[in-house]
Amino acid sequence: MGRLRVLSGREVVEILATLGFEVVRRRGSHVVVQRRTADGTTTVPVPDHRELRVGTLLAVIRQSGAPRARFEA
Repeated sequence: MGRLRVLSGREVVEILATLGFEVVRRRGSHVVVQRRTADGTTTVPVPDHRELRVGTLLAVIRQSGAPRARFEA
């Protein structure tokens, strides 16, 4: 496993958009993205911060089911 890049919330939303997620709503400093599949709906809140902390980024990756390689340097 490689090292995670320092990403902003907007960059994470863009990466998730390439994986089929769509922005559902924005409230305060969070953007909620959602992906609908035959298996169900996956909803992930993403903080719209300038830099996401490593633990927050890992939580977004885990919740979305996205491959970690997309977020590595």
